Amino acid sequence: LTDLFSSCRNSYEVYKETADWLRARAAQQPRIAIICGSGLGGLADVLENKTVFLYEDIPHFPRSTVAGHVGRLVFGELNGQPCVCMQGRFHSYEGYSFSTVTFPIRVFFLLGVEILIVTNAAGGLNPHFQVGDIMFIRDHISLFGLGGQNPLRGPNDERFGVRFPCMSDAYEQDLLGLAKESAEELGFLSFTREGVYCLLAGPCYETIAECRLLQALGADAVGMSTVPEVIVARHCGLRVLGISLITNKVVMSYNSQEKANHEEVLRVSVVRAEALQKLVTHLLGKLGESTNSL
Repeated sequence: LTDLFSSCRNSYEVYKETADWLRARAAQQPRIAIICGSGLGGLADVLENKTVFLYEDIPHFPRSTVAGHVGRLVFGELNGQPCVCMQGRFHSYEGYSFSTVTFPIRVFFLLGVEILIVTNAAGGLNPHFQVGDIMFIRDHISLFGLGGQNPLRGPNDERFGVRFPCMSDAYEQDLLGLAKESAEELGFLSFTREGVYCLLAGPCYETIAECRLLQALGADAVGMSTVPEVIVARHCGLRVLGISLITNKVVMSYNSQEKANHEEVLRVSVVRAEALQKLVTHLLGKLGESTNSL
């Protein structure tokens, strides 16, 4: 069994080699890691005192192949908080194993990151959601996981976390509360929501029957990322905040002429990107104020 999984899993030493390489070259030791979803890489552009690394130059780091994902790791400061931003993430549909998809998370853990903010572009399942809404993720449904596919499958390395990590608190309530406070203080309540994110494999968008099923299961938004990173982050003990940008409403009727497409996802991301940047920046300021109380 160990041999079966060793070919698609990384050793502790590989993660450490990448972390050590970055630590020796980055000016900051990040406390917060931010994963930028499709079209949301502009978050990294507002960092101050930046140090930028191309994924292809980082030892053992995967490559991002999706339009809207630049493929850069950016260290810097945002509202006084030392951060590292991923401009581009990795997906199972690109042909990557979960070990590769989640590779950066364990590197961040070894760099001393304490908080993961993960963003994505998602389709809206909740009929009350509108295109351009920002949804704070309260919980997730992993159809991968229900089918037996989990990024923690295989031998467990106790240096990262326990064999059976809890996921009922995957998205921390304190962080969610600060995010909602930030939205209220910025006047964003009219387009911020809370909900359950559902992970599907992609790369094709969902059928109408699948969307109806997901709605019946209690999902509010659907996408092709985020959950594997969150699972590994929680395994490592990181605190997690998830944010979905609703870039399209899923098709629920056979009479509809609407069709989901990636170009529309990127277009909506650009329109709402500034608000999302302001929200995350404001939130990081609040994290700085509350360091001693959380």
